[in-house]
Amino acid sequence: MFKNHPKGLIPAALSNMGERFGYYIMNAVLVLFLCSKFGLSDETSGIIYSCFYAGIYILSLVGGYIADKTQNYKGTIIKGLVIMSLGYGILAVPILSTSDNISWLLPLTCFALFLIAFGNGLFKGNLQAIVGQLYDNFEAEAAKKGPEALETAKRRRDSGFQIFYVFINIGGVIAPFIAPLLREFWLKHHGLAYNADLPRLCHKFLDNAGSLSVQDSTNLATLAHNVGFQDAVDGGFCTTYLEIFNTGVHFSFIASVVAMLISLAVFAWAKKRLPNPVKKAKSSNVSASEAKADAKEIRQRMFALYAVLAVVVFFWFSFHQNGQALSVFARDFVTTDNVAPEIWQCINPFFVVVLTPIVMFLFAFLVRRGKEVSTPRKIAYGMFITACAYIFLAVIAIVNNYPSGEEFKGLSEAVKISMKTGPYVLILTYFFLTVAELFISPLGLSFVSKIAPKHLQGICQGLWLSSTAIGNLFIALGVTMLNSFPQQWMCWAVFAGFCLLSMTVMLSMVKWLERVTTEQAPAPKPIEPINSDEKDVI
Repeated sequence: MFKNHPKGLIPAALSNMGERFGYYIMNAVLVLFLCSKFGLSDETSGIIYSCFYAGIYILSLVGGYIADKTQNYKGTIIKGLVIMSLGYGILAVPILSTSDNISWLLPLTCFALFLIAFGNGLFKGNLQAIVGQLYDNFEAEAAKKGPEALETAKRRRDSGFQIFYVFINIGGVIAPFIAPLLREFWLKHHGLAYNADLPRLCHKFLDNAGSLSVQDSTNLATLAHNVGFQDAVDGGFCTTYLEIFNTGVHFSFIASVVAMLISLAVFAWAKKRLPNPVKKAKSSNVSASEAKADAKEIRQRMFALYAVLAVVVFFWFSFHQNGQALSVFARDFVTTDNVAPEIWQCINPFFVVVLTPIVMFLFAFLVRRGKEVSTPRKIAYGMFITACAYIFLAVIAIVNNYPSGEEFKGLSEAVKISMKTGPYVLILTYFFLTVAELFISPLGLSFVSKIAPKHLQGICQGLWLSSTAIGNLFIALGVTMLNSFPQQWMCWAVFAGFCLLSMTVMLSMVKWLERVTTEQAPAPKPIEPINSDEKDVI
């Protein structure tokens, strides 16, 4: 799997894995944490999550611009890790949210999320640009051995980015367990148990000075008894449960800080062994016709990049419902048998780790049979597989006659339990989404590294991530549709429709994109890792 790849791939992947581990700890619980800590609605938490998630990828464009402008990719990456550590450190402080302090505590939490997003923007795209340069150098060395060796080396790029992607998700397999386990440990330490619905009712009790509807009062008393509280429910119980419940989650953010520091240590150790993306070549001896041809080629590549970005926006809009609508769906409609809804998010990275070798084998098998599938066509197929995930959910919702999420909340606990489906629904949904992800995300990174002008690697990787940002700006619509549409299947049908439309558009552009991808300039001359202090200054 790792044979015949650049030596710097593994250290870069390990550094990325550490950062992603810390991020996924937080990401797994963010929406539900905002609800439980501040008493926010699903919709309001979803908006904050969407803005945060979009900010990560928008700021990747800023980070790419900074690195391209300064030619200090490694220093920019290190700054990003430090800033993210500060953001997670702020989130780790366990302060109880009350009506007196929410006016500054919620903005402080949002500021911490901004620091994480900004630091991620400095880190993510620039590390991907360095990985792209590893393969530029790898291909340049292969070109010296002849056309056949060069062609073989070029095929390594897609698999290299898939390996890079596997390391991201190794951390993602473990990370979703951290916050729920610490939260449940802290609750058990205080003689209580976990219940996902209880914080909402506790906040509602406190916000309304104990005045609840008959159904809500009954549900609150039932759930309080279920978590180990035997006395009459009052404001004291609600305050205590919320404080203990959320403090356990705050502790998990300490693990995120540790993960950032480990990632920083790995990158600091490996940075002198990694290249910097090449500078723009000087044009003093270039003729006007050559310059014009180069400019035309760059424009064509950028148009192709923009076209792909416009399509994958809808993939990210659909895929990142794992932290929004799918988390709420898991909480409300799936029987988890004491498994926290956040933990189900580990299914996706688990499938990534398991399925990546299989997908790589499939692509290699097709190459050997002379039936190689181009990267643009793989992305189109990925959109179709994403649609299949939501068609499956729509069918489940129709069969079980699921109402809107808002209507579901007003039902009795007994009725809610009778309507819940089995965990297999989430497992199969994440299976489809993961296969789609393997056809789109790592191969999209590879596509960008192929098509981007060499002096714009940071910005172009940032543009790819910005497409994710645009998709994430709209992901809060998932929760809104889930809660407001008369029947749940309508929500899933919207996602399926967007994905099928995107697949159709992508297939219509495949031949043009294949032509642009293959009409590349010769591989650049390999560059040695830059060891001078001026390039690695933080």
